[in-house]
Amino acid sequence: MTNVASNSPAAFDYGAEAELFPTRRWKSARRSFAYRRFGNAAEAVRFAIEELPPELLSGAYLEVDEARFDAGGIRKLYDSAEYPLPRKKAARPAVERQAAGSFEGAFSR
Repeated sequence: MTNVASNSPAAFDYGAEAELFPTRRWKSARRSFAYRRFGNAAEAVRFAIEELPPELLSGAYLEVDEARFDAGGIRKLYDSAEYPLPRKKAARPAVERQAAGSFEGAFSR
């Protein structure tokens, strides 16, 4: 799958239309999202990083101008200096969010 490692973020068009496709692994209606089309890639990247739970982001992919970006590629686009939208303070890397989430239940008893 294409990701930012092979497509420089500097060459990425955040204003282009984008499509976000869900993972096929999660079939639960409660923990899934449907295919979404965005008017610009920046908003699609923001949605994927800031709103999707890590387990749904891990299998999703973003398609922009016939290039596909997996979860790692989407994260690199979000972290890029060229990313045009304000970032949410709580938008942590997926691995960090997943690790933090795994400990929450252990200490809340």
